[in-house]
Amino acid sequence: MNNLKPEEITSIIKSELENYTTQLKTDSVGTVIQVGDAIARVYGLDDVMVGEIIEFPNNVFGMAVNLEEDSVGVIIFGRDNADRFIKEGDTVKRTGKIVDVPVGEALKGRVVNALGQPIDGKGPIKTDKRRPVESTSPDVISRQPINAPLQTGIKAVDAMIPIGRGQRELIIGDRQTGKTAVAIDAIINQKGKGVYCVYVAIGQKISSIVATAEVLKQHGAMEYTTIVSASSRSTASSQFLAPYAGCAMGEEFMYNGQDVLVIYDDLSKHAQAYRQLSLLLRRPPGREAYPGDIFYLHARLLERSAKLSDALGAGSLTALPIIETQGGDITSYIPTNVISITDGQIYLETDLFFSGVRPAINVGLSVSRVGGKAQAKAMRKISGKVRLDLAQYRELVAFLQFGSELDKATQDQITRGEKVVELLKQGQYVPQSLARQVMIIYTGVNGFLDDLPTDSIKKFEVDFFQFIAAKYPGIENDITTSGDITDATADALKKAVTEFKAEFIKK
Repeated sequence: MNNLKPEEITSIIKSELENYTTQLKTDSVGTVIQVGDAIARVYGLDDVMVGEIIEFPNNVFGMAVNLEEDSVGVIIFGRDNADRFIKEGDTVKRTGKIVDVPVGEALKGRVVNALGQPIDGKGPIKTDKRRPVESTSPDVISRQPINAPLQTGIKAVDAMIPIGRGQRELIIGDRQTGKTAVAIDAIINQKGKGVYCVYVAIGQKISSIVATAEVLKQHGAMEYTTIVSASSRSTASSQFLAPYAGCAMGEEFMYNGQDVLVIYDDLSKHAQAYRQLSLLLRRPPGREAYPGDIFYLHARLLERSAKLSDALGAGSLTALPIIETQGGDITSYIPTNVISITDGQIYLETDLFFSGVRPAINVGLSVSRVGGKAQAKAMRKISGKVRLDLAQYRELVAFLQFGSELDKATQDQITRGEKVVELLKQGQYVPQSLARQVMIIYTGVNGFLDDLPTDSIKKFEVDFFQFIAAKYPGIENDITTSGDITDATADALKKAVTEFKAEFIKK
């Protein structure tokens, strides 16, 4: 056995010591001091960030929302009873990560929860892209004026309350007046138009969300749609987070130069979920027990809708928030807040709905503060008269209640109004192309329907489209390709309507 020389031992020890490095890992930890109702108060996380993910024992996570002097308020994610896995005295850790969700093409056709986790049984979502749920809205320099229409396929909306790409248009009305139906029709109508859609369901029955998914699937709309579900069974924290998650999913496409439509159904329940969390977090209540920052809650969400400048790819994110009113009162707290944030509203009225006018849009209270600038030229040329005819009709119907005698001009106006009201009625899930809307509204505003019985208008419309497709397909093609109605097209349309009407009356 060779004897080791002292100098060799020394050199070995020396080289080992030189190569030895220590790694010091520090974790910021705290202690649960109170837990219940999906809220935990934690002591000791002095350096935590707002919106940061907090890790509890048993693989439960939460988000820091209240940073107080002596504790941190955390909302707990997961199942209804996730907080039963946590007890006082448990150690919690910071993760250093802000709450984010998966984004990208992999989400198309999927149903996910508020954290972007799949709940449709189709396996994991394969994407490495993620975006924080909360992000700042684009500034003034990053935007451009809204200049392109977002067609909903609903005659009454596209003619009188047009929506532009990048706009925020509120859909408001009492329960069961067809608010969701308008939004779903708008999604179905985006088929083949390159618009990615996100439908955020907040506080709805699971059966309603399943039914919506089924309708979209039947119409081939799930291929370009993601449903973010925070059902009535979900915790208040999930319902609070869902619209921000849906917006983040849409922003990924917007910042890549694409057009996006996001439906928030509905923000009344979102506000109620936030009120619940705020009261549990001991935040001081204000009007109707909502916290003081309830306006900011919706403003920071809806301001993320934009039409981006050409330098940023000219993508757009259009928002259709839905608000449910009580007894038609649009002057209560949350409705007035959201009306003041959005660029107009589509007001659906119970009385109209039950009298058979569907979609039950009250034209007097509905407005689009942007869409006219983005409306297709063909529609702009004929739609101004529709609103005028309807407004005069509503006024005269109110006047008629006094039982006074009417001259012929007034009777003609009432007749025209009746026909236009009937013309604007539309079935659910049958959105119409721009060309078809323009053609049928043209017949109404130019008096071709005035001498027809009101109950035959629907049949006239169906037969008219078949007639145009068979004998004058060029008219529809011209309007579709140019988006305009030229004098030559208008003359051809007039000739076609006159010819068809003569045939229709003979039947």
